[in-house]
Amino acid sequence: MQSVDVLVRGRGAVGSSLALSLAAQGLSVGMTGAAEAARPDDVRTYALNAASVALLTELKIWGSLPADAVSPVYDMVVCGDASSEQPAGRLSFSAWQQGLGELAVIVDAAALDAQLATALRFSPHVHGVPDQTPAALTALCEGRESAARAALGVGFTTKPYGHRALAARLTADRSHQGVARQWFQPGGEVLALLPFERPAPGASYGLVWSCAEARAEQLQALPTEDFERELNAATGAAAGALKLASERSSWPLAVARADAVSGAGWVLLGDAAHIVHPLAGQGLNLGLGDVAALSRVLAQREPWRPLGDERLLRRYARERLAPTLAMGELTDVLQRLFAHGSPAAQGLRNRGMDALNQLTPVKRWLTQRALGL
Repeated sequence: MQSVDVLVRGRGAVGSSLALSLAAQGLSVGMTGAAEAARPDDVRTYALNAASVALLTELKIWGSLPADAVSPVYDMVVCGDASSEQPAGRLSFSAWQQGLGELAVIVDAAALDAQLATALRFSPHVHGVPDQTPAALTALCEGRESAARAALGVGFTTKPYGHRALAARLTADRSHQGVARQWFQPGGEVLALLPFERPAPGASYGLVWSCAEARAEQLQALPTEDFERELNAATGAAAGALKLASERSSWPLAVARADAVSGAGWVLLGDAAHIVHPLAGQGLNLGLGDVAALSRVLAQREPWRPLGDERLLRRYARERLAPTLAMGELTDVLQRLFAHGSPAAQGLRNRGMDALNQLTPVKRWLTQRALGL
C-alpha cells in the first residue's frame, strides 16, 4: 500500500481546508471516506471572521463562492433578557466604529462545503485513500464523535448543557441591512438572527435558537404558523415580521475539550479537539484557526525534522491552547450567566451590558478577539 505524507480523517470544512492547505505546500495528502453528498435540506450557516476569510482566500475558495452565498455583517445588536420591572440590557457593535469593513461574514454552509469538495477534486496532491494508509502524520478532523481519537485513548471531557440548537432559514418583510441580532432570554435561551441572502436577497436570516431540550423539541414540532408566532414574539419585531423558509434542524449543545491535541504522528483539529457554545459563532473559526496554525508549523519545520515528530507537533498544541481555551471558557461563562434566573442576576446582567456598551476600548478588544486580529 502506497504511503502519504499526511492522512486526513474527516471531510468537513476543517478537514477539507487542511488537505488543500498542506497540498499547496507540495505534501501528498490522503483523505479517508467518501465525499459527502450535498444535502438539499442543509440549513446551516457559518459566521466567519477575518482570519477564516483570509485562509479561504489563500486557498482560492473564497472568490469562487456564489455571490448570494455570502452576506457581510456590518453591525451586531445584543439584547439581554427583559422583565416587567426593567428594560433589557443592550450591547451594540459597529464595523464603522471599529474602523473595519465588516464584523463578520455569514456563509451558506452547503455552498462552502461544495466549493471545498470541488477544489479537492482538482488538487493533484490530494487523493482518496483507505483508512489504514500509512502516513507520516495523521490529522483527525472527524468531529466530536471521532472514533480515531477514541482509538488513540485520548479523553474528551464533555459538559452537556441540556440544551439543543435549532437552526432554520427565515425571510423578513424588511431588509436586514447587514445587521446581526442576538437575544439572551430567560432559562439560558439564546436566539440569533444572522443576515443572509437566501432565499430572499437582502431580507433573509439564518436562525440559531439555543434552548432547553424539551423546549427545542416543542419548537421543532410546532406547525409553521405557531412556530412563526413564537419566533416573532421572541424577537419583538426588531427584524420585522419573520417567516419560516426551510425545514428546522437541531443538535445537542455541550462544551468539550480533548485531553491532548497532539502526539507522535497525530494531531486533532476542529470539533475533534474542542467544542464551544454557538452563541459567539466561533466554532468553525476555531477549527480554521487550527488549520492555519498546523499548516504554518509544518511549513516552518526544520528540514531534518519529520512531519510526525512529537516535539514539532507540540508547537501546534501550544499555539492553539490559549485561543481555544479562552473561547470555550468565555462562551461557557456567558451561557451560564444568562441561564441564571433570579431577578437580581437579571438586573446585574442588564446593567453590565449597558455599562459595557459605553466602554469603546473594551468593545474594540472584544471585536478584535472575535475577528482573530
